[in-house]
Amino acid sequence: MRADFVIKNAWVFMTYRQCFEKRDVAVAGESFYCVSPAISYPGVREVDGSGKYLIPGLIDIHMHIESSMTYPQEFSRITLPYGVTTVVADAHEIANVFGLEGIRCFMEQKTPQDIFYAIPSSVPATNETLETAGASIGEAEVRRLAEDERVLCLGEVMNFKDLTADEDTLIKRLIRCCRESGGNKRIEGHCPALSGEDLCRFIYEGVDADHTQQTPESVVEKADLGMFLELQLKSLTEDVVRAVCNNGLYENVALVTDDTMPDRLLKGQLNRIVKAAVKAGMPVEKAIYCATFTPARRMHLDDRGLIGPGKLADFVVLRDLESFEPEAVFKSGKCVFEEMDAAGVWSGVMGERVAADGRDIPEDCNVPDAPLFPAHFYHSVRCKKAEPGDFTLRVDVPCAAVRVNVMKIRTFGTFTEQAVRTLPVKDGEICWEGSGLTLAALFERYGKNGNISYGLVEGAFTGRGAAATTWSHDSHNLLVLGTAAKDMCAAQNRVLELQGGYVAAEGGRVTAEAGLPVGGIINDGPVEALANQLGRVREAMRRLGYENNNEIMSMSTLCLPVSPSLKLTDFGLLEVKTQRRVALIQAYLDENGCEIKHLG
Repeated sequence: MRADFVIKNAWVFMTYRQCFEKRDVAVAGESFYCVSPAISYPGVREVDGSGKYLIPGLIDIHMHIESSMTYPQEFSRITLPYGVTTVVADAHEIANVFGLEGIRCFMEQKTPQDIFYAIPSSVPATNETLETAGASIGEAEVRRLAEDERVLCLGEVMNFKDLTADEDTLIKRLIRCCRESGGNKRIEGHCPALSGEDLCRFIYEGVDADHTQQTPESVVEKADLGMFLELQLKSLTEDVVRAVCNNGLYENVALVTDDTMPDRLLKGQLNRIVKAAVKAGMPVEKAIYCATFTPARRMHLDDRGLIGPGKLADFVVLRDLESFEPEAVFKSGKCVFEEMDAAGVWSGVMGERVAADGRDIPEDCNVPDAPLFPAHFYHSVRCKKAEPGDFTLRVDVPCAAVRVNVMKIRTFGTFTEQAVRTLPVKDGEICWEGSGLTLAALFERYGKNGNISYGLVEGAFTGRGAAATTWSHDSHNLLVLGTAAKDMCAAQNRVLELQGGYVAAEGGRVTAEAGLPVGGIINDGPVEALANQLGRVREAMRRLGYENNNEIMSMSTLCLPVSPSLKLTDFGLLEVKTQRRVALIQAYLDENGCEIKHLG
């Protein structure tokens, strides 16, 4: 065996001791060959790594490519330069639209970045009596996917009601399918706000990981009960990180991204999460450990996650540990990214550069020549064109006012709270415009039943305008959110024309848009262009008064019926934990504010 090259005198991450020591590293083919204080092979090219830091390639084991509103080839092009060499993608967004066909379209795309997959466990997130999705994933589909060696786990199990039911429910059968398939597949979970006996029952049924928003108390409780924690950005508060550090929970923690919007993807992916963890108080060596080795071990990826002989030569060359900016990235022993010099010239000092997306590294962000998706993927939004009357809320009982159930959003995160507000009624219509509340209307978009449902939101828009999208977790029906009917019409109509996307409107006209023509959730062009468009939608939403750390995700999760606590499906409002429907109108009131008895 002959080494291909040796990096000399670099500070190499010693995984099991979580520290850096000066070493030489030899690479042969796709693997590390030798790691030693002094390596010299006659005739083998040597590269000076003095002052540089070598860490294993970053491994993101819980993420959704569709959250970046792009496709695997483009995602790989953007994220490999960040040092992200392996991801485990849960393609449940495209599965909700196109089922197994959508997942297969993703898996067939060739990428230099290793993309493994999780089997979507909840398609739809609840069931067909509570929401309408474009497709479903059942036992037959799970068995077929489980046979593929690229599939490592069952993706985030989230239906607490069915998981903990006494009868033999679908989710229990899907877990059995994975266990019977061999390969020791992991069972991943989604259990926000679960505690006590409920949490114990969740874990008892075989789900032993959670990636949702954590508190210091939940971190300790879940770790004590044997649950593996996957910490995304919104969990990396100083208090949560302190709980991890003070209790030495590094072996039980991985850093993950979950969802990265396209405009934020251009600023980083898992490398940003590592930096956020360090900023919140986690030692950098521990953060690297939790972004390389612990995720690899969790998913039984035993060939990577550390720098050692025989392991896959996926590694990152860092200039320093403070900026955490890669100077070079290697995938399977090949250099897939090198930093450019001040003149914009590739230095070529680290090794033979290969394309990060199977082509020349693009400076013009060209769209691939061959179609990536079937033609029918571009024609999937089939609902009625909204008219002003679609945003009129009528009452069934003569009254002067109504007491309504409201989704109250927060300025941070995606959870909602259930609130009750009183609105006047005039001529049989609820006077929601000008009430300080925002109307949410959800159009079933697959042409299956034509449902239109309504909810009211507190904490969304304060100005007159609207936004609409087909990117609405997880069933991706067409959501319109607004304070003026004419703006809601304009936004909804434009989304239909685009066959999916995000649109903002004011004064009866469109002010910003970002098209997602593939299934209403994916843009098949360069991420850079999409990011600019989405940035303008964000700005438009902020002008209308939407205040949240991630306006786009906050809006899109108003339809996610597995995230606390009150959400909207195309069948109406739903209380998440109990999965019970909640009426928009709680009570009818007379002129004195007294409830009117209603027998209907």
